[in-house]
Amino acid sequence: MTDVFKKKLATLPASPGVYFHKSKSGEVIYIGKAAILKNRVRQYFQKSRVRDPKTDALILEIVDTDWIEVETELDALFLEAEMIRRYLPRYNILLRDDKSLQYVRIDIKSDFPTVTLTRRPIDDKAEYFGPYYQGFALKKALRLLRRIFPYAITKEEATMGSKLYEQIGLDPGLKSGKTSIEDYRRNLRGLMSYLRGNRTALINEIEKEMKQSAENQEFERATVLRNKLYELKSLRKQVIFSDREFMDISKDKGLFGLAELLSLQKPPKRIEGFDISHMSGTDNVASMVVFVNGLPDKASYRKFKMRTSGNNDFAHINEALSRRLSEKNVKSWGLPNLFLIDGGKGQLKVAIKARDAIQAPSLHSLPMIGLAKREEEIVIMKNDEHTKFNLKIATKLQFIVKETDDFYTIKMPLNNDIVKLLQRIRDESHRFAVSYHSNLKRTRQSTSWLEDVPGIGPTYKRKLIRVFGSSKGVLQARKAEIVDVLGEKKSEILLQYIRAENKNEQ
Repeated sequence: MTDVFKKKLATLPASPGVYFHKSKSGEVIYIGKAAILKNRVRQYFQKSRVRDPKTDALILEIVDTDWIEVETELDALFLEAEMIRRYLPRYNILLRDDKSLQYVRIDIKSDFPTVTLTRRPIDDKAEYFGPYYQGFALKKALRLLRRIFPYAITKEEATMGSKLYEQIGLDPGLKSGKTSIEDYRRNLRGLMSYLRGNRTALINEIEKEMKQSAENQEFERATVLRNKLYELKSLRKQVIFSDREFMDISKDKGLFGLAELLSLQKPPKRIEGFDISHMSGTDNVASMVVFVNGLPDKASYRKFKMRTSGNNDFAHINEALSRRLSEKNVKSWGLPNLFLIDGGKGQLKVAIKARDAIQAPSLHSLPMIGLAKREEEIVIMKNDEHTKFNLKIATKLQFIVKETDDFYTIKMPLNNDIVKLLQRIRDESHRFAVSYHSNLKRTRQSTSWLEDVPGIGPTYKRKLIRVFGSSKGVLQARKAEIVDVLGEKKSEILLQYIRAENKNEQ
C-alpha cells in the first residue's frame, strides 16, 4: 500500500456509504456498502483478519478506493445495486452468492395483489423492483414499510382461521371486505412510489389528502393519513431505497465527466436512451429508458410500437424521436438534459434531424450523442451547435479522438466512468426494447389465425386467449366451452374456422 493511498484511507468518513475498490489500471473491481465507511473499508487491510482466498486475491489488486457517502446504511441499498450493474466488477461476481439477488414483485393488476420477493423476474405484467444485493436489509425494510402500506403476501393469507395480520394492521383485509380493491391498489401505488424513490412527492400528496379529508370532516380518514405521514417521515432516516434526493450527483464520476466532455453547465440530471428492436422487419419497436441522477427511473420508461414497417432502423429512430418530442409528450413527460442514441453516425444524424424538424426552438437545444457498439465509441455530430465537445478535456485525459468533416468519435478506456455510465443506459434501453419486441412477437404468434376470423373483435380474441391459454388451446376447445365464452352466434362462425384450421394442420 502506497503512502498516498494510506493518507486517502485516513480521510474515510464515519458515515454510511458505497465504496469502489480499483485496480492499478483504474478498473473498478469491487463495490460494496457499509454502515460506517471508515471501519468497513479499513477491515480489508487489517492483517489480523481471517479471509478466504478470493478476498485475499481481491486485496492484492486494490491500489485505490473511492466512496460516496449517503444518509443511512439502507440508503446505499439501491445505489450499491445500480453501481454493480453499471460497472460489473469482477470480484462482485466471484465473491457474491447468486442466491443473494432478490427483487420485490408487486402484481398490482391482479384481482388479489400481493407483495413478494423473487430471484427470477419474468414478463408477467407485475411490477419488479431491484435487484437488491442485501437480502436481510431488504426484508427489514419491507417489514417497516408494511406498517405504513399494508399488503398481502399470499392470496390465501386473509382466508386463514386466524386474522392476526389483518388485526394488527399488516394485511389490508381484502378478502374480508375491510378494504376495497380500489383502496388497496391506491395503497400499493404509494408503496411503489416509495420504492422508486419518490418520497418527497409521496409525503406532499398524503399531506394534501389529509388536509382535504379534515376539511370534508372525514376525521377517521384524516387520522389514518396523519399516522401514515408520521411513520413515513420517521422512515426518511431509516429506510432508503433510492439516493435521488440525497446524493450529490457531482460525486458520480460518470455524470461529472460527461458534463466536462460535453461542456454542459452541470451534470445531466435526466438522460434518455433510445434503441430499436425487430426481427427481419416485423414487430418493430423502440424503447425509451430514463436515468435520473445516473440511476434508472423505471416509472418513466416508455415504449413505442412502430408505425413504420420494414427493416429500416433510420426510419424507426426518426419516428421514435418525432413521437417522443411531440407537443403532447413533451408536456406530459418533460424534457431530458441529454439524449443517448444506440448506434453510430447514421443513427445519430437521423435523430438530430428528427429533433430539428419539429417547429419548437426550445427542443433544438437538447444535446444528443450516440454510442457505437463495435468500439464503444462516443459519437458527436460536429455541426450540431447544441452538442458541444471539449477537445481540450479529451486530449488531457488521453482519449483517442477521430475527426471527419461531420463527426467526432471518441474512444476511451473501457473501464472509464463515462463509458460505464453510457453502456449501462444503452444496455438497459436494449433490454427494454427486446423485452417489448418479444412480447409483441408472442402475442402475434398466439393470435395469428384468429386475426382472420370475422366478427371476433380484439376484446373477444383476448378473452379466448385468456380462457384457453393460446390459439392452439382454442383449436382444442370443445364446442360447449366456446359457446360459454362467445355465445351461440359467434361460436358458429369461429367453429367453422377451427374446423378449417384443424384440417390444414392434418
